[in-house]
Amino acid sequence: MRIRANGIELNYTVEGEGPWLVMSHALACDLHMWDDLAAWLAQRFTVLRYDIRGHGRSDAPSGPYSLEMLADDAAALLDALGVEHVHWVGLSMGGMIGQVFALAHPERVRSLVLADTSSRYGPEVEAIWAERIRIAREQGMDALVQPTLERWFTPPFRAAHPELMRRIGDMIRTTPVEGYAGCGLAIAKLDFTDRLRGLRCPALVLVGEQDSGTPVGMAREIQAAIPGAQLVVIPSASHLSHLEQPEAFRTALERFYGSLAA
Repeated sequence: MRIRANGIELNYTVEGEGPWLVMSHALACDLHMWDDLAAWLAQRFTVLRYDIRGHGRSDAPSGPYSLEMLADDAAALLDALGVEHVHWVGLSMGGMIGQVFALAHPERVRSLVLADTSSRYGPEVEAIWAERIRIAREQGMDALVQPTLERWFTPPFRAAHPELMRRIGDMIRTTPVEGYAGCGLAIAKLDFTDRLRGLRCPALVLVGEQDSGTPVGMAREIQAAIPGAQLVVIPSASHLSHLEQPEAFRTALERFYGSLAA
């Protein structure tokens, strides 16, 4: 389904019953990144998944984008659907957007799950993103598929799951270049760790033990900044830890949401 929010058309899907829960995906993916986990969460929540600006079936206007803009998109989507309060599950870019959304709308967030994400990058990251965007513009997204998969999954997992690699590779390949560039430039400016100390919602930080893009140290920094936040390091997983170790990811969520109910 598509709905107009914050000046663009956003694609979204809703399933399940219960309190509302938003799932926000990684860069160069779309809402289908969450298919299996969303079906499981829909047993407990009304799950809202959406394609972030520049991804999937949502509009991909020319940039520049900002993380604040992407959080405003989410807020406008919730407003259009008449949703006031949410639990938030975000991975990588989706976790960054979740942090910005919670900072801007603390009264709307019941809990935060921030997976394989960061709250701050150093200035050296801007050159990395500039190079990736150059490749996307000059060679197309296909040139980014293999190096991205190599960052996102451990070598044994890639070798053992060729069909999943094709599926995620297709998400990367079909991401609009303008969307990738706009979101990449927004991510490169990430820097709000110090502001997280003002959050008061329950928070769970998850990270793959072998995640090189948003490593364990970044997850620990988020945990230290958000009062009372929990941290779970998932063994034998890289960046898309919910796909590489789904049972460990679900167990962490089960315990977290169980503690909220208690």
